Amino acid sequence: MPNNFSKIMKKLEIAIMLLALTGAAMSVRAAEIRVMTGGAPKHVLEVLTPEFEKQTGHKVNFTFAVITDIRKRLAAGEKTDMVLMPVPAIDAYIKEQKMRAEGHAALGRIGITMIVRQGMPLPDISTPEAFRKVLLDARSVVYSTPTATPSGAHMAKVIEQLGIAEAMQKKVIYRPALEGGAELVAKGEADIGIYPSSEIMHVKGVTLVGPLPSALQLNIVYGAAAMTDNPAPEPALEFIKFLADPANRKVWKEAGFDSPESSPM
Repeated sequence: MPNNFSKIMKKLEIAIMLLALTGAAMSVRAAEIRVMTGGAPKHVLEVLTPEFEKQTGHKVNFTFAVITDIRKRLAAGEKTDMVLMPVPAIDAYIKEQKMRAEGHAALGRIGITMIVRQGMPLPDISTPEAFRKVLLDARSVVYSTPTATPSGAHMAKVIEQLGIAEAMQKKVIYRPALEGGAELVAKGEADIGIYPSSEIMHVKGVTLVGPLPSALQLNIVYGAAAMTDNPAPEPALEFIKFLADPANRKVWKEAGFDSPESSPM
């Protein structure tokens, strides 16, 4: 009996030691990853991040902001481990050696889409002329501030291109999707909204009309990169690799992102 008791105690001691070692290894391996990102991939990140945290033990903390705000924060010296933003901006930061070329990835491509309040008739925007008429007939139109996001800047150019800048001046409400722009359409405070598809696909109370006509469309490729001043970039690079994993492409697709390598609309 005493021998059996000793054996049991020995096994318990070994088990406790193994648990302690496992916990210590996890605590060493686990890290907090600070991420600055535009609003376009928000739904994707909400879906994929919990799985990544479960698999790795890392904790991911997000700062969602419009692209110009991210640029200002970085220029002011605010620290982050990695960034998600349009690829041309990432490429420029890599050239300036502010972001790492190692491990950076293109994640998905989105276009700009029109929305109306749920239950409203869907207007015809199949051609630039039809799109122009819809804008002129609308009482109010909401899209992102031209100085804040690529889609807002593009819409300002489109309005000029269509020759209706003066007519639209009193109709346009500037509000990024991150700040509730799409919700204005859902509440009937704006007739139509125009945003990147991923930013409005899961907003309640609105219906997607469809993408802008191809001649007026803007295709935005989102990517991710780690910062060069991140002294321990491995967890961030691991997260980028996870986001770019082909096994997660379905989540990007469901959020409105096409493959970054696919042909524009």
